[in-house]
Amino acid sequence: MTDDQATTGRLYGVGLGPGDPSLVTVRAAELIGKADVVAYHSARHGRSIARSIAERYLTGGQIEEKLVYPITVETTDHPGGYRGALDDFYEEAAARLAAHLDAGRDVVVLAEGDPFFYGSYQHMHKRLAHRYPTEVVPGLTSVSAAAARLGQPLTEAEETLTVIPGTLPEEELAARIASADSAVIMKLGRTFPAVRRALERAGRLEDAQYVERAFMDGERTAPLAEVDAGTVPYFSVAVLPSKVAPLEPQVRLADGTGSVTVIGTGPAGPLWLTPEARGALAAATDLVGYTTYLDRVPVRPGQQRHGSDNKVESERAEFALDLARRGHRVAVVSSGDPGVFAMATAVLEVACEEAYRDVPVRIVPGMTAAHAAASRAGAPLGHDYAVVSLSDRLKPWEAVAKRLRAAAEADLVLALYNPGSQSRTTQVGRARDLLLEYRAPETPVVMARDVGGPTERVRTVRLGDLDPTQVDMRTILLIGSSQTRAVERGNATEVVWTPRRYPEA
Repeated sequence: MTDDQATTGRLYGVGLGPGDPSLVTVRAAELIGKADVVAYHSARHGRSIARSIAERYLTGGQIEEKLVYPITVETTDHPGGYRGALDDFYEEAAARLAAHLDAGRDVVVLAEGDPFFYGSYQHMHKRLAHRYPTEVVPGLTSVSAAAARLGQPLTEAEETLTVIPGTLPEEELAARIASADSAVIMKLGRTFPAVRRALERAGRLEDAQYVERAFMDGERTAPLAEVDAGTVPYFSVAVLPSKVAPLEPQVRLADGTGSVTVIGTGPAGPLWLTPEARGALAAATDLVGYTTYLDRVPVRPGQQRHGSDNKVESERAEFALDLARRGHRVAVVSSGDPGVFAMATAVLEVACEEAYRDVPVRIVPGMTAAHAAASRAGAPLGHDYAVVSLSDRLKPWEAVAKRLRAAAEADLVLALYNPGSQSRTTQVGRARDLLLEYRAPETPVVMARDVGGPTERVRTVRLGDLDPTQVDMRTILLIGSSQTRAVERGNATEVVWTPRRYPEA
């Protein structure tokens, strides 16, 4: 503390909890009773919820500073707009409090909930705390209050809690909700219709609970889907509670409500998952997939995992559809994008049989191996390209060769999937020799293995130097067109890119 600070008053940001005065902490009550100045925010009508909570702790001899917001909706003729009007208000309010502090008076700024959790106090803190000795007293947040009133845990085990302001754009709300384990959505009121639609789009509406004025007069709780939008005040929250199964045995969904969602998990771990994929995985009662891919999905209590070998795709699809027909919400896990040489086709093929036509099936896309590999190398897929699988297990090599030749004649960049394995060792060499009939030996080839994984290796070789022994099932090859360039930049890094403009004949 400096000499100047020793002669000033102290600033206190005091959290009051969610509304019930008996939930104010002992420390908060002591400070309110001893303060020289008690400040609180209010709308223009002059009523302050913060003051009403703290009223029993006031002594009657304190100076009260009512900080009245100039606006409460985002319409104003202020030249700086809504934000400019509020900034001016906060500056003026901070100056009023600074005058008391300079006079040696201790100032308590009241805050509903916790001062640093969407609280108005923080605007005073940012303007004054570096100038005066300051203490912040935490308070019980509306998040904890809502969970207590619902009687439902927010998080358990490895679950994460996401707090989301309802003022976000609807699409962003849906994305955040879909990717959350548990969530609390704040600032409802006029945002409620958009929040409800976002919950529905994310497939979480049936899980959502509504809490209004927790620990205040007029408290209400209800399933959010049953709430009339016209009755929702600002002091309300939406809650998506913990998904961990209760102690009672989990009851499966009612007959006819099961479904199958085929989910692309991207080329590697959690960083490559889309928010939609995260949400679909979290919502499933059962996970079905190749064991290696299932291992990439976090374990969640209450979910059943059904792993199998990589060579039983049709059997895996039928198993998933049977589970769904019995009322389970099934996620079929696929690496990359499920529609690219992956499980979506296998599931749909079986789902189109008469016995399964009534089972809902949804496809959730994922980052493809080709796009992931291209991003590591630069932009080799910047112009037209073709995607071909070198595997001849499900089609004859003659068909593979015909497609390679057609793409080469058209001067397309090629993304080659499934190039080789322990039992398939000749395809890469045969493909290289065929392409050399159309492409120069110097054509850049991106060899990308385990992109996003712990053993990732991405390098660029020339087509004429492509060594089949360096290629396995976890490798993808991106073979350039006549226009693709490999350029060495700073720090000896090489980037590969294909121009978007193709030269005229």
